[in-house]
Amino acid sequence: MNDDLSRLLASLDRAGLTRRTLLGGAGAAGISAALGVSLAPASLRAATPKRGGVLKMGLGGGETTDTLDPGLSDSPVPYSVISQWGDAIVEVSPTGELVPRIAESFSPNADGTVWTFTIREGVRFHDGSEMTAADVVATFKRHSDENSKSGALGILQGIAGIEQNGRDVVVTLKSGSADLPYLLGDYHLVIQPNGGFDDPNAAIGTGPYKLVSAEAGVRYAFEKNQDDWDKERGFYDAVEILVINDGTARTSALQAGQVHMINRVDPKIAQLMSRAPGVNVTSVAGRGHYVFIMHVDKAPFDNRDLRLALKWAINRQELVDKILDGFGTVGNDIPINAAYPLFTPLPQREQDIEKAKAHYAASGHDGSPIELLVADTAFPGAVDAASLFQQSCEAAGIPLKVTRVPDDGYWSDVWNVKPFCASYWGGRPVQDQMYTTAYLSTADWNDTKFRNEAFDALIVAARAETDLARRTELYHELAKILHEEGGLICPMFNDFVDAHADAIAGWYDDPNGEMMTGRASWYTWMA
Repeated sequence: MNDDLSRLLASLDRAGLTRRTLLGGAGAAGISAALGVSLAPASLRAATPKRGGVLKMGLGGGETTDTLDPGLSDSPVPYSVISQWGDAIVEVSPTGELVPRIAESFSPNADGTVWTFTIREGVRFHDGSEMTAADVVATFKRHSDENSKSGALGILQGIAGIEQNGRDVVVTLKSGSADLPYLLGDYHLVIQPNGGFDDPNAAIGTGPYKLVSAEAGVRYAFEKNQDDWDKERGFYDAVEILVINDGTARTSALQAGQVHMINRVDPKIAQLMSRAPGVNVTSVAGRGHYVFIMHVDKAPFDNRDLRLALKWAINRQELVDKILDGFGTVGNDIPINAAYPLFTPLPQREQDIEKAKAHYAASGHDGSPIELLVADTAFPGAVDAASLFQQSCEAAGIPLKVTRVPDDGYWSDVWNVKPFCASYWGGRPVQDQMYTTAYLSTADWNDTKFRNEAFDALIVAARAETDLARRTELYHELAKILHEEGGLICPMFNDFVDAHADAIAGWYDDPNGEMMTGRASWYTWMA
């Protein structure tokens, strides 16, 4: 038995608990157990919720090509839509611990290679059918199928087998992992009848609201799920999501009382907006980051020197100052920051025009325009950020060309399709999930097309490593490889800046994502 899991189980014994009562799994390291129920949203409330009313949200990040298949959710509006109707087996609390949802409890075997999730009884889908362990198994199997194109494909590839044993779902891993519950709490993995095999776009789940109508890129309407198994959420009679991609229009809609809350407040106006009567602007630091991504398997980005030239040319501090207006921190061309457990910083890559010139000369590039595609929907201030990047490249003699494209269709036709574009990531609770989702060679959401066998092997090794010092070293090695070899330009980690009207009560900060990690409609109410 490994040392960390031995200590974990010993602590359970001392507490008079069984393995099945282990409700948290990772703490700061993805290994140390969180004994007992972690800080759930209900315990954050300072007042008693009121029921009733219609919540209207104005959200940026939606398009007419959006589907209702949770596996294909790749931008803010689909993410929020899923959050209305779906539940995963666990959720991550604002304090970073695990809270049971569809799984009422879970526990590992001695070496962390087998995890048992006991599925909650008495939960019904929106169509009235009973949710069972078989639906959970089917959900995981659908998303682990490469043909599903699921955003959760990468994090499920370490699974060797998924079986049902009565109310239990037994997950067998290829190697031990203490982070598995975090991975299975991924928002793509909301539980659907028969896993969504019959109709992945049916939007039938166990969440607090039922879908009434959907017009992609325009509007979504929901009604309260009267049979919701969780009586401590979902206080509105109905919820509407209005897709408002233009930042100025979103702000105006909130100030005019047309919506009650908005996402993606432009940092450049956040301070001014916070002084407007009846408006509350919230900002919380976390793991979200704004990026420029290069496909390393396509010319000219298959040339390491050219990638490094672009990385040395960009002025990260300038972008934090001018684009984020201080609502964020400088990035370092890796997707991990100090908000993650076991983080060891690399030497900061500062702008160096001479190094950029040298790498560009070494690349042998022919001087033709290097096209960067960008749209406002990529992240707030993306177009301006691209223009600043272009000016920096010009100083280094790099012919960067910025092409602005429409918001509609950006996430289906540009992101993960075109070789160089702007994008964003909301981050993930643990390093394993972030690396596995976006940088594992076989991940469907590997949006830099980074393929490195040594990197893949280190992900697996870190996942199974129970010595914290060694695991920290492995994550540091992963960061160094990506920093030097990858196609990621990460100039900044953004705060999540949202806003809501005085009519809304119960709001709390959640560093896991914008709009209270998509759960603003769950845990707020009309004042």
